[in-house]
Amino acid sequence: QVQLVESGGGLVQAGGSLRLSCAASGGTFRMYGAGWFRQAPGKEREFVSGIDWSGYSTYYADSVKGRFTISRDNAKNTVYLQMNSLKPEDTAVYYCGRRRTCNYYYVPSYDYWGQGTQVTVSS
Repeated sequence: QVQLVESGGGLVQAGGSLRLSCAASGGTFRMYGAGWFRQAPGKEREFVSGIDWSGYSTYYADSVKGRFTISRDNAKNTVYLQMNSLKPEDTAVYYCGRRRTCNYYYVPSYDYWGQGTQVTVSS
């Protein structure tokens, strides 16, 4: 059973930065791709960024491209999301997931999720 725990969220002013972490335990997380999604109140969970098992291939939603960077440290079983130039529209609960099937962009491709971490960006 894989457990994912996100951390690093908080309140930040527009233009600021945060670094989210997703620490995995209980399974072979390092052998799988991973992704970050976010969900704002009243909206569906949406793809933010994905990374393959090696860290070599990364994927981003257009809305965060150039501002967010995903990375991973397989020795620590941890995936990171560095978020710069934050905007109020980035406000959401951010979730990390372990990717099980091919498509990084869809929620059903992920079989394990963390509990989420709140990111709030004030204007």
